[in-house]
Amino acid sequence: MTTQLPKLLTRGIEQIVPDAVGLLKLMEQKKIRVYLGIDPTGSVLTLGHSVVLRKLQQFATAGHEVILLIGNGTVRIGDPTGRDSTRPELTDVAIQENFKNWKSQASSILDFDKIAIRYNGDWLDKLTYQDIVKLLAKTTIQQLTERDMFQERIKKELPIFGHEIIYPLLQGYDSVAMDVDLEIGGSDQLFNMLMGRTLQKAYSNREKWVLTTPIIDGTDGRKMSKSYDNFVALTEKPNEMYGKLMRIADEQIIQYFTLLTDTPLEEISQIEQAMQAGDNPMEFKQQLAKTIVRQYHSTDLANQAAAHFSTTVQRKSVPGSAPSITVADSLTALELAVACLSQESKSNLRRLITQGGMAMYAPDEEKVINPEQVLDTTKIEAVRIGKRKYFKLQHD
Repeated sequence: MTTQLPKLLTRGIEQIVPDAVGLLKLMEQKKIRVYLGIDPTGSVLTLGHSVVLRKLQQFATAGHEVILLIGNGTVRIGDPTGRDSTRPELTDVAIQENFKNWKSQASSILDFDKIAIRYNGDWLDKLTYQDIVKLLAKTTIQQLTERDMFQERIKKELPIFGHEIIYPLLQGYDSVAMDVDLEIGGSDQLFNMLMGRTLQKAYSNREKWVLTTPIIDGTDGRKMSKSYDNFVALTEKPNEMYGKLMRIADEQIIQYFTLLTDTPLEEISQIEQAMQAGDNPMEFKQQLAKTIVRQYHSTDLANQAAAHFSTTVQRKSVPGSAPSITVADSLTALELAVACLSQESKSNLRRLITQGGMAMYAPDEEKVINPEQVLDTTKIEAVRIGKRKYFKLQHD
């Protein structure tokens, strides 16, 4: 007889090690202890981060003992995952400030009344010389350097520092110190989490499960990343959030519905079947964008964002809420851009214009790509700079 796994162990999950059935049996016997570790680097949290945060909250909602582990000990080393260079060290003050920023963003997903917060510096800072030697004896250099990013550095003859080598061991020791049943994290953290599984067997002779969540693509189809500028921040303003979500590829709609929303799987399956039958994906992308904006803001703001997008992007008209600025009768495109966005550098605005990011409305939209083009602003009703920043023009 096949065991029916609950959605908690199927939806939004890439892999469970060693197996989902064994984890389910344990969960049926007791409330398990599960944790997610983060290094408080102060970065902007995105919808990409929300995948694993939502899974953590689901375990808390189900009544399990959930721990959010702040890596104030390991962050001093820096997780080398996905990097071809070492990370800078952070001070204790910076770590505390970064976590305040992190927590304020994550509170849109996590209910901190149901989640315990712990710090791995509480035990890592107390490890003695003998403890470190014992820890190092649990694995080999070959195992620690088999990670892809280290292999890439070896090929490029780039340095690998000793403190980076022991990072997985220190992170893995967290599982031993907290005596956990399950660790969750993004699929890019699998190596580190498996190290914790190895160490818990070695130290405590007990099983530890590992659950990974998928890494989602950003608005341009590449991995969601701040460096690619293809991310949607959890704190994004409603109009910006809606507009960015409308830029994803049609092929991403189902993944986003599944990983980023609570839309029932049956409804998502119907959406997928409808698109395969030829229905316009735009309708479902709009539904997705409204759903996500509603989650992080409100129904009213989601409806307003949808109306704003329809007016400014689909119909290419200027929103009534656009601010007014007073300008001279004759300006170059760059001078007009500076008048609208005085906080931006001229070099950034010049680049934006040459890349087609500026348009005049007189009343129809007309792009300007020459920063030195002289404009008769008396004939221009409004200007758009970037994708969604509009300004109405007026004169003395």
